[in-house]
Amino acid sequence: MTAALVAASPAEASCLITISEGHVDAVDVEYEDGVLDLLVHDERTEPGAEYAPADVVLVAKKESATPVPADPVYAFLGAPGATIYLLPETQNENVLWPGLSAEEIEPGAFVNNTVSIRFKQVIGPDGVSLFTFNPDGSPHKLVDSEDGLPDVVTLQAGAHVHENWAFEKAGTYRIKVDATAKLAAGGATVTSAPVWLTFTVQK
Repeated sequence: MTAALVAASPAEASCLITISEGHVDAVDVEYEDGVLDLLVHDERTEPGAEYAPADVVLVAKKESATPVPADPVYAFLGAPGATIYLLPETQNENVLWPGLSAEEIEPGAFVNNTVSIRFKQVIGPDGVSLFTFNPDGSPHKLVDSEDGLPDVVTLQAGAHVHENWAFEKAGTYRIKVDATAKLAAGGATVTSAPVWLTFTVQK
């Protein structure tokens, strides 16, 4: 989905935290006092730091540019040979390494010990995908903004995972996510407030 973005004022821009390399959990799900909350967890230093997503810009540097493989199984990324910007699931010290985390969710809090992160909307110059790899090396698509949202990534309580994040053009992307789970005690559904992740993809 493509839409115009309103640029932040200089004062607003100066307050944003920009992260362009190293380990960061782009979505860190937390549950406390009956409330699910989503934060950005910066793990580049020890101890790490937690930020409200609205205060953070995540950067895919130009070093993340790579061609779409010729194999048709990668067609969801675009035409073979087209340039995409890939933040890989295996850490590359030169680019950002974004993860998804439910590490602070206590086992037993939710039905099946799971919490679901819902990717609900993408605003930007082109498509965004998250995928991992099957045992045979083929891609396993988890999120694709171009074939209908929401898409859901389900995490086990206490889990921390990484995926490949692919952006099909340079520019600024905003990704709306929330989290939902069913309480083990009583089965009621709890849902976080939605947040917007901001990624800037450099050309």
